[in-house]
Amino acid sequence: MNEFWKGHGLGNDYLVMDPDRLGFRLTPARIRAICDRHEGVGGDGLLVSATPGPSTHFGVRIFNPDGSEAEKSGNGLRIFARWLHATRRTRRTHFRIATRGGDATVVLRLDRFCDAHRATVSMGTPDFRPAALPCTLQAPELVDQPLEAAGRALRFTGVSVGNPHCVVFGDRWSEQDLLSLGPALETHAVFPRRTNVQLAAVAGSRRLDVLVWERGAGPTRASGTSACAAAAAALRAGLVRAPVAVHMPGGVLEVGREPDGTLQLEGDVAEVARGRLSASFVRALARRS
Repeated sequence: MNEFWKGHGLGNDYLVMDPDRLGFRLTPARIRAICDRHEGVGGDGLLVSATPGPSTHFGVRIFNPDGSEAEKSGNGLRIFARWLHATRRTRRTHFRIATRGGDATVVLRLDRFCDAHRATVSMGTPDFRPAALPCTLQAPELVDQPLEAAGRALRFTGVSVGNPHCVVFGDRWSEQDLLSLGPALETHAVFPRRTNVQLAAVAGSRRLDVLVWERGAGPTRASGTSACAAAAAALRAGLVRAPVAVHMPGGVLEVGREPDGTLQLEGDVAEVARGRLSASFVRALARRS
C-alpha cells in the first residue's frame, strides 16, 4: 500500500500513483505535501491512474504540484506510459490514454533491456480560438495578439493543445525574463483559468529555443505540451518547418505535424525510483484536509 513510482522526461519529473494502492484519498493539500521537494517525495506533479474512456486502454489524471488539476501533459503522458509498461500493467507498446484534455495515442520504443526509454505521443490538433484556452480577448484566433504584462508591451499567440498556452516570440530570452513574465502572464486577467507560458526564440528553420513557465508549477526544465504549443505557434506564423526540434533547459523534444494537422511529440523518458510512503508520513497526510 501507499506505493509510488517516479520518472522524468528531460528533467520534468512526475510521481505516479495507483489509487487502488493508496490507503488514503488524494486532496489538493495532500498532493502539495507529496510533491514538496523538502518535506515530501518531490516532483513537478502527480499522475494518478484513472478509469479509461470508451475508446482508450487506460486513463490518467494529472495534478500540478500546487494541487490543481491539469488537462494534459506531454511529458506526463510519456512518464505514465513508461510506468504502465515498467510495472507490467501492460505489455503493449502502442495504446491510447484518456486525459481531461483529450485522448492520446502513445507508442513506446524499447531498449535492449526492454525498458521503454523513448515515446511518441499523438497530441491532437492545436486550437487557436479564444474559447479553447479560454481567453477573454475578442478575436477569431489568438495569433500575434497584443498584450501588456509586467510593464512590457508584448505580442502573443494563444493555443490549446488540450491545455492552455501563451507563446511569446523574441530574439533572446533570459531566466530573469521568465521569472518576470511567467507569473504575470500565467495569472493575467485575460486568462480566467490561468495559462502555461512559453518564451520562444527561432534558432533555425527547424529549431526553437524555449523557456517554460508551467501553470501551477513555475519554471520548468521541459514540457511536452509547451513544446507542442511553441511549435504550433511558430508553424502557424511560418517561422519554422516541421519537424521542429524544441530546445529547452532540460533537453530537446521533437514535434512533428501530420497532414491533418495532428501534432506528434517524441522524446526520452526515464524511470527514477519506486518506493512506499512511510507510515508516519501517511499519518501526517491524514491530518491534512
